[in-house]
Amino acid sequence: MARGSDTRQRILQFIQRFKETKGYAPTVREIADACTISSPSVVQYHLDRLQQNGLITREREKFRSIVLNKEKKGVVRVPLLGTIAAGQPVWVPQGDASSTTHEKISVPLDMTRGRNVYALKVRGNSMVDAMISDGDIVLMEPPAGIKNGDVVAAWLKNEQEVTLKKIFFEPGGRIRLQPCNPYMTPIYQDGVNVEVQGKVVAVLRVHE
Repeated sequence: MARGSDTRQRILQFIQRFKETKGYAPTVREIADACTISSPSVVQYHLDRLQQNGLITREREKFRSIVLNKEKKGVVRVPLLGTIAAGQPVWVPQGDASSTTHEKISVPLDMTRGRNVYALKVRGNSMVDAMISDGDIVLMEPPAGIKNGDVVAAWLKNEQEVTLKKIFFEPGGRIRLQPCNPYMTPIYQDGVNVEVQGKVVAVLRVHE
């Protein structure tokens, strides 16, 4: 998980504990002190991101106004950025996950856990053994600390195409993009031709 997402998760947990104990929301300064954050401005940044992601509601001009949205509902809205191939690579329009112009979908709040996530619809069946099927929705977070075996959105620069596969870093700078389907073969690429654009953190199943 990215460092910023870790910090936002700590903030959410502190807010919940504080409200359960005190009966009201903490101040920005109390959050900074409890979560060992360097300054109130950094707390404000993370609170803004949490609000953008639909996890909290607050009025900046009002004292102790933070409300955890899970107190009101069990879902959060995340941007749906397009389709990704779980099969052969396909071209997918790229976009800013924070953009308000994208369609948004409702997902269970506990699937995001304070992370900055976006959604992609899956096309193809190369990842069926990873419980990702054609038509499912995958929730992605920006890449950080990618390791062997992670399911990622891999952008193939020369081909200008993207694919959903497990990633493995091999000797000599080669990357293997491994399907999870015994009838499909892996894709081998020079590492300089691969850009990891996101990591799967959850799957919304649309099938039984």
